[in-house]
Amino acid sequence: MKNYLLKILPAHSWTMALWTLVLLATVLPFQMEAKTTKPPDVDYYTCTMHPSVRSQDPDGKCPICGMDLVPVKKPGAEESTNSVSVEAPGEFTVPVERQQQIGVTYATIAKQPFHFSLRTVGTVAYDKGQHWDYVARVEGYVSKLFVFSRGDLVDKDSPLMSIYSPDLLTTENEFVNLLKTQDAARAKNQSAMLESTDLLVEAAKQRLRLWNITDEQITNLESTRQPEKTLTLHSPFKGVVQDLDVDQGRHVSVGDHLVDVADLSVVWVWAQFYQDELSLLKTGLPVTITSSSYPGEKFTGKISVVDPFFNSEMRTGRVRIDVDNADFKLRPDMYVDVELDMDMGEGVAVPAEAVLPTGMHNIVFVDKGNGRLQPRFVELGRKYGDFFEVKSGLKEGERVVDSANFLIDAEAQVQGALKSW
Repeated sequence: MKNYLLKILPAHSWTMALWTLVLLATVLPFQMEAKTTKPPDVDYYTCTMHPSVRSQDPDGKCPICGMDLVPVKKPGAEESTNSVSVEAPGEFTVPVERQQQIGVTYATIAKQPFHFSLRTVGTVAYDKGQHWDYVARVEGYVSKLFVFSRGDLVDKDSPLMSIYSPDLLTTENEFVNLLKTQDAARAKNQSAMLESTDLLVEAAKQRLRLWNITDEQITNLESTRQPEKTLTLHSPFKGVVQDLDVDQGRHVSVGDHLVDVADLSVVWVWAQFYQDELSLLKTGLPVTITSSSYPGEKFTGKISVVDPFFNSEMRTGRVRIDVDNADFKLRPDMYVDVELDMDMGEGVAVPAEAVLPTGMHNIVFVDKGNGRLQPRFVELGRKYGDFFEVKSGLKEGERVVDSANFLIDAEAQVQGALKSW
């Protein structure tokens, strides 16, 4: 058989076959290695539809769906494919005659003072530091009312109501008896008895104080030695009756609510501000309050508290404003308008109409003379009225297009001055 093949194939054919085998043996391993070599920044390959699949083969297929596998970069590897190169804009020309036809006008960049105004609404509330709730500290009966409804004005120390309490009367009688015993011990110079009685007298005074009896009433009882049949409650300050829950003759138990008194000479206004405005608010800032109930009248106040908690539904934060209210014109639960005027200093300003926002950049068109225009990326600060504060990109004295910007932008696109926004 061997001799038969040798006879069939000429000598030069065997030489060609031999060289072909040698070439395949040499090149094929390198080609296979090139196909299976993984880049150094790739961690593994996976399927976009089946992330559980992981492979080290760059040419691999998903065993589930048959899709090509995609590379997953190693942690910290630079994603060069995600970077977008922004080409700097170049100059372009729009003839002056053409600019006049499309209505191009210019504004000169200059420094100017910035003023910022915030307007919102608020709700009036009473000052919790000047509000007092009376509750019954002793069981008894309402003997007499000196105020009769919500809204009654009361002066400091004016009577609100009197309560008859058998327990209180008994305690006052015990107190008077202790005073008499104290006087007798002092007269007989019985030091031991006097020391013990003094302790009992102080304990009785403390008990009376816990029952809303004032030091003045206790002093008067020490002087007259005549127990009062009723306990009279007095207003701790000048204010307004906010609530009255009892009637004359009604029985009250310990803990029952009796009357509320609020001093409205200073009130709180709770105002709501959006989250991008909260950074401007600080305690002590002056605030102007107005109300539709008093047209043309303004109330002054100051920010006292910036609530650190945020309303997730309204996306606002609360601010508490202390407002002088000597005439009691502002009333709890009343709606008011709130306004803050702030001096924000001086800076370079550009008209808002001159700025063309593209999403990625803010662009202005700078006049270079003789119809030449230069698109320029600018960094802007806060907007103040019809102007933006310029952080970078423009200088004083430069002129920018402040009308027909979209037509100028179209010209820039046609001439290739803006290739990437």
